[in-house]
Amino acid sequence: MAMADDQYAKFDYGRLINWDDRLKREWPFFEELLGSAPSRRILDLGSGTGEHARFLGAHGFHVTGIEMSPAMLEKSRSTPAENVRFIEGDMRALPDLVDQGYGGAICVGNVLPHLTDADDLRKLASGLRRVLTRGAPFLLQILNYDRIEIRKEGSLPISFLADPEDPKATIVFLRTMELQANGRAIFMPSTLRQRSDREPPLELLASRRVEIRTWRRREIEDALRANGFDSFEVFGSYAKAPFDPAESRDLILVAR
Repeated sequence: MAMADDQYAKFDYGRLINWDDRLKREWPFFEELLGSAPSRRILDLGSGTGEHARFLGAHGFHVTGIEMSPAMLEKSRSTPAENVRFIEGDMRALPDLVDQGYGGAICVGNVLPHLTDADDLRKLASGLRRVLTRGAPFLLQILNYDRIEIRKEGSLPISFLADPEDPKATIVFLRTMELQANGRAIFMPSTLRQRSDREPPLELLASRRVEIRTWRRREIEDALRANGFDSFEVFGSYAKAPFDPAESRDLILVAR
């Protein structure tokens, strides 16, 4: 998901993430959760370049991806898939975009922090309650910002990927951040091309400054509870490790 000015238009996440490894790691959790959902109609909120939606579609789910970024929508629609459709729209206005009766929803990949105000979270929770069947799971995955604050972490792990345009080069995906005093952070994703046989060996390809909200577990649960969700499970990983605010890298929450 990107906000109105298409903040991530320069970033091709289809190439910056090892999707095969990621989806293989996440699938057992998804299969257990969504396989027992009230129906196989699933919402993918902030669907990005569409990898999760297409993966679920290939496993028999009927997926509607919601995405604000025209650039990401163009990439997602460039790879047609059965059982999948993508809609340009704001996930804060779900009842205006889709009908009722969905059997589940996912919002993964640290999408939620792009909603920066409490009213944004309230609108999302209210809309979800209206379009999801009672008992349908809502799966949320974001970074654990408690750990980031406690450890004063200034970056996520660096990724090194093959450069599709230059077999002698490596793409370096760097994600740095600065926590702010107002419950927000400045997130600065950047991509560089690395070639050790050149001077300088690193070339900046793209960089962006994005303000995000460092949502915490209690804030999210309170908003969902106030809008009719009454069952919560919380994990620190897709392997269902217990959530530890000081240790877990991720916050994974399932609400019904």
